[in-house]
Amino acid sequence: MCLAAACASASSPARRLSPSTALPRRFLHSLLGAPTRPSPPPPPLLRRCFKFYHMAQYWTQPSLDRNKALVEYLKQYGAVRTDKVAEVMETIDRALFVPEGTPYVDSPMPIGFNATISAPHMHATCLELLKDHLQPGMHALDVGSGSGYLTACFAMMVGPEGRAVGIEHIPEIVASSIENVQRSAAAPLLRDGSLSFHVTDGRLGFPDAAPYDAIHVGAAAPEIPQPLLDQLKPGGRMVIPVGTYFQDLQVVDKNTDGSISIQNDASVRYVPLTSRSAQLQDP
Repeated sequence: MCLAAACASASSPARRLSPSTALPRRFLHSLLGAPTRPSPPPPPLLRRCFKFYHMAQYWTQPSLDRNKALVEYLKQYGAVRTDKVAEVMETIDRALFVPEGTPYVDSPMPIGFNATISAPHMHATCLELLKDHLQPGMHALDVGSGSGYLTACFAMMVGPEGRAVGIEHIPEIVASSIENVQRSAAAPLLRDGSLSFHVTDGRLGFPDAAPYDAIHVGAAAPEIPQPLLDQLKPGGRMVIPVGTYFQDLQVVDKNTDGSISIQNDASVRYVPLTSRSAQLQDP
C-alpha cells in the first residue's frame, strides 16, 4: 500500500504552490555542464512540499552517481536539510526499488497492484521529520511499506542494534520489497533480522516489535488509527497523512505522559489507507 505522494493542487487557496518550472531547467543545465546564473532559494513554503514536473530524464553517470545527483538537487531546493538524511538517501539507491520508469525523477512511480513508490521529495520530508526518532537502537514501523525503500532507510539509520519493520497487506509487494532490499546496502540488516517485512493490515500496526520510536504511514487515513497510537512509544513520533480528498501530513508526538500533540506539516495527496480488496479493486 505504498503512497502516491504528490502535493495537493495549488487551485485551493490553502494549498502550497508549486515552484517555477525554471528550477528543473536549471538542474538540467547543470547536469549537461551548461553555466547557470545563481538564484535565490525558493520561499519557505516551497521548501517543504513541491511538484517538480520536468526533472531530467536521461542520465549518463553510473547509478550511484545519478542517485547522489538527485539528493543534491533535493538539498538545493530544501527537501533534504541535514547530512544524516542526505547520507542515507545517497546510500540506498532509489533505482533498486523502482521496477520501471525513471527512478531519479522527483515523482511517484508505479510498483504494481495499484501501489506506488513515493516521490523522492516526500521520502526526504518524512525522513527529516523522523530523523531524531531514528537513532541507533531505536524501533521504527513503516506502514504501507510498498517497495521497501523507506523501510531500508529506516533500517540504515537505526542500525543492527535497532529494529525496522515494514508492513504491507499485499503478499506479492512484500516479496518484491524483500528482493529489492537484498540488492541494496541494507541487505545485511535484512539477513540479521533487524530489518523485516510482514504481510498484515497496516491499520492494525505490528504489535510484535512495539513500542515504536518512529512510525511512518504511507497512505492517507480518514483519522489516525488507534492501534498505531497505542504502539507509538512515549516520546515517539508518527508521520501520517490524514484526510480523504483534502489531506494534511500530520506530525503526531506522544508525550512522556502519554498525551498526544498533533501538528500539520504540509498539504499532500496520498492513496487511501484501506483494505487489500479495496486497493485491488481501484482502477
